[in-house]
Amino acid sequence: MSRFLSQEAACLAPYTPGEQPQDQQYIKLNTNESPFPPSPKVLKTISRAELMKLDLYPDPTCGPLRRAIADYYGLRPENVLAGNGSDEVLAFAFRAFCGKGKGVAYADITYGFYRSQAAFFGLEPAIVPLREDLTLDVGDYMEFSGTIVLANPNAPTGIALPRTDIQRLLDADPDRLVIVDEAYVDFGAESCAPLLFRYDNLLVVQTMSKSRSLAGGRLGFALGSPSLIEDMERVRYSFNPYDVDRLAMMAGAAAMEDRSYFDACCASIRQTRAWTVGALEALGFTVLPSQANFIFAKSGQIPGGELYRLLKENGILVRWFDQERIRDYVRITIGSMEQMEALVDQVDQILQAW
Repeated sequence: MSRFLSQEAACLAPYTPGEQPQDQQYIKLNTNESPFPPSPKVLKTISRAELMKLDLYPDPTCGPLRRAIADYYGLRPENVLAGNGSDEVLAFAFRAFCGKGKGVAYADITYGFYRSQAAFFGLEPAIVPLREDLTLDVGDYMEFSGTIVLANPNAPTGIALPRTDIQRLLDADPDRLVIVDEAYVDFGAESCAPLLFRYDNLLVVQTMSKSRSLAGGRLGFALGSPSLIEDMERVRYSFNPYDVDRLAMMAGAAAMEDRSYFDACCASIRQTRAWTVGALEALGFTVLPSQANFIFAKSGQIPGGELYRLLKENGILVRWFDQERIRDYVRITIGSMEQMEALVDQVDQILQAW
């Protein structure tokens, strides 16, 4: 650190992204990316004519993208905020709805970015432990009066809550905001988007990185009441009103409109996930019930850290968290069937040699 670093910056808790090594070619199952390319409609929409417009600023209102998202969910553009990935959207939400007199609560084992954002904005979060089986019980949040942030399905466990559980939180205190981070909802869980017609204390956050194959496009969005979206736009315009670039905006709108491609990709992931779970369970693994595009699995034969290391040595990347309660697990992205077959084969060889 330099001598110029502020005390506030020194107190930050930076998020640790998944590895992106460049030293060799890996089967990359560590960052929950899609094994499929973007929709063909995305590729068609990026024309030479649009490339020639890169000398101009993009639309700061993200109009076409917001309309496409709103149409998909049966909402109005005023119910939608678009941003540079869901991480940025979450940051806007933390800034808009958490602060002095407005606390924030989230689980002890969940997406690590919440911890980073809490530190970034100088918040003292309430950390609510998952149950022994790594499930989340909304009853543990009922007495908390501040903003609640829930990843659903949760990461890294992949376990999803039924929508009725989140309704219980919304009904229990209409003056408490519940933010539901649905980064992985399209792979089998219930979205809370339909509840937006009934609850103005609900904010739904989603990403196009996973189910719409646009991780490199950096697109995320929030769905909520017009007043919530207006609050977040206030933050966005105080930070960077040109956060979504021209090409990404076009790509996102095209991806939202291609429903058949989206449905086919999600169905394929679910099918491959089921096969992978069965194959690992046959090798003695315990696999948590996932509704995401990844699984969280542990072997009774080899520690999670060693399995991660040996897989990497053999050209396969998975994610391991050196964290209390989950050190025995590895998180495995669901890739193509060929990639998952290679993973299972390599795991089998490692276990035989262990």
